Amino acid sequence: MVGGGRVNIAFVLSALGAGGAERVISSIAGAAIARGWTVTVITFDAPDDPIFHAIDPRAQLIRLAVPAGSGGLSAYAAGIRRARALRRALDAGKYDVVISFLTKINVLTLLATLGRHTPVIVSERNNPDRQPAHPLWQMMLHRLYPRAAGIVTLTERGKTRMRIADRSKVTVIPNPIPALAFEPRREKPPQLVAVGRLTEQKGFDLLIDAFAGIAARFPDWSLVIFGEGPERPRLEAMVRDHGLQHRIRLPGNTERHAEWISAASMFVLSSRYEGFANVVGEAMRAGLAVVASDCDFGPGEMIEQEVSGLLVPPEDCAQLATALGRVMSSGTLLRRLGSNAKRRATLFDERIILDRWLGLIASAADRQPATSSGKSFRSGSRLHALIRSR
Repeated sequence: MVGGGRVNIAFVLSALGAGGAERVISSIAGAAIARGWTVTVITFDAPDDPIFHAIDPRAQLIRLAVPAGSGGLSAYAAGIRRARALRRALDAGKYDVVISFLTKINVLTLLATLGRHTPVIVSERNNPDRQPAHPLWQMMLHRLYPRAAGIVTLTERGKTRMRIADRSKVTVIPNPIPALAFEPRREKPPQLVAVGRLTEQKGFDLLIDAFAGIAARFPDWSLVIFGEGPERPRLEAMVRDHGLQHRIRLPGNTERHAEWISAASMFVLSSRYEGFANVVGEAMRAGLAVVASDCDFGPGEMIEQEVSGLLVPPEDCAQLATALGRVMSSGTLLRRLGSNAKRRATLFDERIILDRWLGLIASAADRQPATSSGKSFRSGSRLHALIRSR
């Protein structure tokens, strides 16, 4: 593609699950198709696996059905199989640009394109300091990331943590926050809402303890945590231990924003770390008061302290409980924070963010990927030979 014509692009991600990365890819793909570009979405899951965020039907969907390994040599062998399958798919598609999301998929995509001239844009969606610590992954990151045509981070703080010599390759593009397709109810029950995968990262154990500490002071208030994940048994046990089964609910996943936004008087983010925290932006767009952990990264760049929300130190149950109590006890504060949050969220308007993504992709398509000045895999290396073999 040269001079603003049609672009043939491929997105690569693990699966079409319920995460924020999947939602963003769905949005970018739709915007690219609306511009007349050709879009393919490549995943490693199986054809019969559920799709949580719908992809524009005009996009081609390729599901490679190559699962990840369970660890050790199994994970290594699965990684090689995935990279080979991806390489075949990318070679067949003759794409102008390839865009991958999430660290391990970024590494596999850069491996799969060794020796090719297709520009690859990798998107870091989480805290770089919390990425895989295994020496093999660290070596891969160190050597492969300089080969990317571009690296996208969600925040300025995330950009400063990228371990890459050429920072000019790093572009900050926050997640888009779409306008609501419905009008939230004005009158809502006194209810705190949290949304996210039930994992240690999301800190719902901290939230349950914080709510339990103030529940007696606010007998009319309840807590609903939407999401699913491996921490469910432990979180349910915590709720039982606190004797709050009638006050704290874990109803599972919801793909309908209307369900959790309409259920909320205020929104809580209790994460230990984040990449951006889409749900904070969505809550702000809906005019909800937000109390959030000031974790790396995202919340501190989205929320103006004491203006459009309250920020508390991560993993501090006492301060989280205090902040929740402040808002729960003051309708004036709840309304003021919600009104200011709605104004602040316009900075992340979907049209603005998607235009930035499409501009970056078009720019990459119009140039050959820069040659890395850092260490890289030689085309004759053993790993390169493994990827090339059929």
